Amino acid sequence: MARVPTAVMNLIHRLPRLPQAPTRRHRSGGTRPPAAPALALTPGARPRPWARALGLVAVVLLGAWLGLLVVGNVRVPVGPMNTTMTLRPSFSGGTKINISPLGALQLDSHIAPVRLDVNVDQLDPERSRALVDHPERLSGLQDEVTEDIARGTADLAVRSCVAVVTGAATLGLLVYRRPRRALAAGGLALGLLAASGGTAYATWNPDSVLEPKFSGLLSSAPSLVGDARSIVTEFDVYQQELARLVTNVTKLYDATSTLPVYQPDPTTIRVLHVSDIHLNPASWKIIASLVEQYRVDVIVDSGDTMDHGTAAENGFLDPIENLGAPYVWVRGNHDSLVTQRYLDRMRNVHVLDDGRARTIAGLRFAGIGDPQFTPDRTQRTGAEQSQELAGARLASAMLDQKRAGTPVDVAVVHEPSAAREVDGTVPLVLSGHLHREDTEVMRYGTRLRVEGSTGGSGLRAIEGKYPDPIETSILYFDRDTKRLQAWDSIELGGLGLTTAEVSRHLPEENQPGADSSPSPSGSSPGTSSGSPSGTTPGSPPATPSRPRS
Repeated sequence: MARVPTAVMNLIHRLPRLPQAPTRRHRSGGTRPPAAPALALTPGARPRPWARALGLVAVVLLGAWLGLLVVGNVRVPVGPMNTTMTLRPSFSGGTKINISPLGALQLDSHIAPVRLDVNVDQLDPERSRALVDHPERLSGLQDEVTEDIARGTADLAVRSCVAVVTGAATLGLLVYRRPRRALAAGGLALGLLAASGGTAYATWNPDSVLEPKFSGLLSSAPSLVGDARSIVTEFDVYQQELARLVTNVTKLYDATSTLPVYQPDPTTIRVLHVSDIHLNPASWKIIASLVEQYRVDVIVDSGDTMDHGTAAENGFLDPIENLGAPYVWVRGNHDSLVTQRYLDRMRNVHVLDDGRARTIAGLRFAGIGDPQFTPDRTQRTGAEQSQELAGARLASAMLDQKRAGTPVDVAVVHEPSAAREVDGTVPLVLSGHLHREDTEVMRYGTRLRVEGSTGGSGLRAIEGKYPDPIETSILYFDRDTKRLQAWDSIELGGLGLTTAEVSRHLPEENQPGADSSPSPSGSSPGTSSGSPSGTTPGSPPATPSRPRS
């Protein structure tokens, strides 16, 4: 008999068995079978119906899982790549594309108890050489890849049905030793798989690839995610997007065997939003790397770059001059006027305060410094009112700019409470202070983007049980309309961690089929970014706002 895993044997031994009738000793020393009618089992001796049903379900699930592990995958050539497609049990469903050695892409493609895994195994040398020798074939590669994926998915569906039915029936025969029970187990497994497939079909989201979550090498993320303009204008159905993804990955394994150079869309303005660095020197290296990798046009810092705002800390700011991009800055509640004057003397720094507007890299910015200076984290009386007053001053200044024919594209403040006062006067307002990322479209159409701590909350990272992540984002603007097209949320593991995650988000007006009529924020008033645009897929909902010093 085939070897059975220990866990399966333990399950077999634990299942309830029918009690055996006792044997009776014959006077001559032999035995004789008891009379059947006299020793009929009482109802209480039989296993209860719910216990039998539970045991059958356990056998079906375990058998189906073992069947998928053993034979539930197909090797599919997709364009020049060799891939393996597999169905796996999952509580949340979705699709996971593993691209070794870069990492993985996760898509919220469906909700079902099964997940589609696509492993990109290797590049076929002959097929890739044919593409290199005949570049004209790249024009038809996307259609070829789409056909390969459709064929592989059909083969996977058939193989998975056979795998779960065979696995459940085989384990049922081993456990119950009755062909009828084994057939029942196989039928139940087929029914569960059909129900899972129906659920996946009903919840299928072809646009999930518009907002992927990428985990792996941070430097390769832009190559896989793509640029904002191509996402808005070209990505429309799931198969085409997966085909484009594989096409992009193919470029990674060309004759040079090096990471591709990220070619920025010349019509897109790229803004790197940072905030709450809090004297973390590692932040400058991360920012410089992102500026180079994403070809950033301008950096926006929404305050709390320092921790105490003293003159002794000013030397910490010197690397800003070598970041390779203009630096727009507003004062936070940990930044003093001493800090502000020091930054104002730097050649590439543009300090925003009192609502004054500046045009940098094709975008018009306006901002106001935090009205409070609380390096000791005190909560002073009237703090909220002072923030609202500062926001109202900024809103008034921007209305004046609009009347003068030079409207502001982006407002920058430190605290979200001040940002709410500019609702309806500007398409986008950037802030920080909360040390966590958040996005919402406010009542009158202005989009509020709150950045997390790009310094991992600085030295405060060691105060809590878990380190704060390092958070920043790349914002993509259309150069003609100055509207936000998309943004990439970037999260690095905090102190002592080495994880990296990049997720793509689109405003609602850039979703396929959405009404693109303009509003103050480029989206319909009263709507919220929500999930998946406002939160990372699979992540917990944003926690309530908590005060930060």
